[in-house]
Amino acid sequence: MPFQSNIFNSKCRELGDGNHLHFVNISALDDKITKYIDASIVSICEGAACTDLATIKQRLIAFLTPKKGTTTEMGAIAEFFSHLYLTEVGFNQEFLFLNLEEGSIKKGFDGYYTFDGESWIYESKSGSTKTEKATHDLKVSLAYADLKEKISGNPANNPWQNAYNHACHIDVGTVASIRQNLKSLAKAFTQGARQDIGSFNIIPGSTLFLEEAWSDIDEDDLAPKLVQLIDKFSFKKIRIICVNKASIDLFWDYLES
Repeated sequence: MPFQSNIFNSKCRELGDGNHLHFVNISALDDKITKYIDASIVSICEGAACTDLATIKQRLIAFLTPKKGTTTEMGAIAEFFSHLYLTEVGFNQEFLFLNLEEGSIKKGFDGYYTFDGESWIYESKSGSTKTEKATHDLKVSLAYADLKEKISGNPANNPWQNAYNHACHIDVGTVASIRQNLKSLAKAFTQGARQDIGSFNIIPGSTLFLEEAWSDIDEDDLAPKLVQLIDKFSFKKIRIICVNKASIDLFWDYLES
């Protein structure tokens, strides 16, 4: 099975042509997940830094406190666990989870990865089943629309410049050719050029927080809906990630432990 996780309760469905659906269920933070967070949290947040575990936890608490509002807080926590999963199954993180400006929210893509020599752009959308009628297919559609706007539209900020700045702060393997490509895309954006999303590998992600009754993702129900969506999307390759997570408090409990 492709992309087999040793940490998470997850499954991956191969669609052919390099396209995959990922389903991840996080009902609790068991010892395996907690130990993996301990081992990965510094590199995800700060790259090749020498920050100790207690300090990076305090930095994340400061980042999330005062709580920036349900949507932003939820989005940040959803992104973190998606980054955790993607790196565990073999993607190379070419960005920092925390923004370069202390305490602020990233203004570009939610993630920029490489895998087997190819670049992948990640965008995440999340929601709580307690406050809205959220579904994974809806959140994936929103994530794709956001990616399309950032790549092919007229976003307020240059997403390629942001990705380039982050890649320049990664000291754990980002090769010069990746930085040069991002620099060229940033320059083209500044000069008014826009790219075709169909030329890029993309990862639209969806996280649903199940604050009340827990259930695993119904893959047999969701997979056909995602395949229908994919037929309407433009991309070079696509990997969709859907995550069910028990609650926002799980991460807070970890940070404050």
